[in-house]
Amino acid sequence: MTKDQKDNLFSLVKSLTKSEKRQFKLYVGRLGVNSDSKFLKLFNLLDKAKTYNEASILKSGIVKKSQLANVKAHLYKQILISLKLNPSHQNVRLQIREQLDFASILYHKGLYKQSLKILDKAKELAIVNEEKNSAFEIVELEKIIEAQYITRSINTRADELAVQAKELSSQNVIASKLSNLSLQLYSIILKTGYVKNEEESQMVTQYFNDRLPNIKGKKIGFREKLWLYKAYLWYSFLLQDFLNCYKYASKWVDLFHQNPSMINHNPVFYLKGNNYLLESLFFIGNKPKFIKKLDQFKSVVDDTKFNKDENVSTLIFLYTNFHTINQHFIDGSFEEGLNLIPEIENDLITYKDRTDPHHKMIFYYKFASMHFGAGNNKTCIKYLDKIISNKTLSMREDLLCFSRVLNLVAHYEAGLDYHLETLLRSTYKFLIKMNELHEVQKEMIKFIRGLQDIYPHDLKNAFKELHKTLKTFEDHPFERRAFLYLDIISWLESKINNKPVSEIINAKYLSKYPS
Repeated sequence: MTKDQKDNLFSLVKSLTKSEKRQFKLYVGRLGVNSDSKFLKLFNLLDKAKTYNEASILKSGIVKKSQLANVKAHLYKQILISLKLNPSHQNVRLQIREQLDFASILYHKGLYKQSLKILDKAKELAIVNEEKNSAFEIVELEKIIEAQYITRSINTRADELAVQAKELSSQNVIASKLSNLSLQLYSIILKTGYVKNEEESQMVTQYFNDRLPNIKGKKIGFREKLWLYKAYLWYSFLLQDFLNCYKYASKWVDLFHQNPSMINHNPVFYLKGNNYLLESLFFIGNKPKFIKKLDQFKSVVDDTKFNKDENVSTLIFLYTNFHTINQHFIDGSFEEGLNLIPEIENDLITYKDRTDPHHKMIFYYKFASMHFGAGNNKTCIKYLDKIISNKTLSMREDLLCFSRVLNLVAHYEAGLDYHLETLLRSTYKFLIKMNELHEVQKEMIKFIRGLQDIYPHDLKNAFKELHKTLKTFEDHPFERRAFLYLDIISWLESKINNKPVSEIINAKYLSKYPS
């Protein structure tokens, strides 16, 4: 079976809503000459097609092979222009950019005062909405006009613009350094996960301190604070300092609630802040506060005043479902959580073109873990196989590793011993290759490998010995990460006490939060 051809134009056409398609046809139809144009015929063909097939396009006779690239490029551009004119895609950034373009046109026509008037309004809009890069660009154009001594404006004008440019430049430099630091830390955690030892911890701390700009005594606004909290959040995540993760994620979300106009202006950042806030509470294990924050988050994004485009809707789908699932891991209510899986799987089909493979695999890992907690080991293995068999997957190393470790445990629990030795060897080789073999994994693999030599009446003692060994790592700053993905301790306690793992986790949770 051949794979469908990927094409940017086809993806763009298929992403359009009914209203966007209607507006596009109205837009191109404003000129009668377009009604029978090649690019419009190509649009209609692609709109009806289920997959992109270049051969069928050429066979239709709409365009010759030599014309296809140019017609596609023209159609792509026309769709983007149409989308830009669509009210649903209008935002402050586009308004500022449009005003700056108008001012530039007026300047080149010699209408300097008109240009300055537009620039002054655009600059005010940019500063109010924390669009300081645009504000700096506006000031630079104002300086060009004023430097020609054409307008003969007030004497202090030059000083005002110089001070404004200096302040905006300083704030832009701070924001740039903080955003660079935040992005670099995020890149580290995506590739390698949390720090694995003291040496890595010191390296990350030095890396963070060397690049953190000095902001003492400097005027910073919403944007600079946002990047500052982001940088501290990623630094805290890398060090597995989840209390500080919660602290800076809370500052991030509170910053938006203190500046409510910014929620619709930067909805993606608002959603991500809530995602990390909930993730921090999940790792801390505080379900009452977790539920409270999750409900608050849902009430905001479900409000009709909350602006939603395709990107925002996808993020709402991801974060809402991730954390709706996570709540069941905190207190071990796995059976209850299983009811969520079919609906989410159906939604994943709806969002398949907007959900990247990494997030899809995270869902599969959560589904597998949920089934493992509920005792459905064969179903757990089925979901894990979707991750392990995906050879092209670009996914966080720690999740890939723990998928294999959980796969081993699930095979043992399901009584699938006939190829356990092969699984052990492949898992061991994989972990060595990924440089991910920690003490917890070593002990787990050694234990499972030795199970075949243990008599049934000695099995409980073997579980107790492994439990005793692993308990020493439970609060270890670098080894405890293993228990974030797979609660081996509770699994061992379930084997020792002959109780379901969900019952063990729930008892631990109730001891912390009896109400």
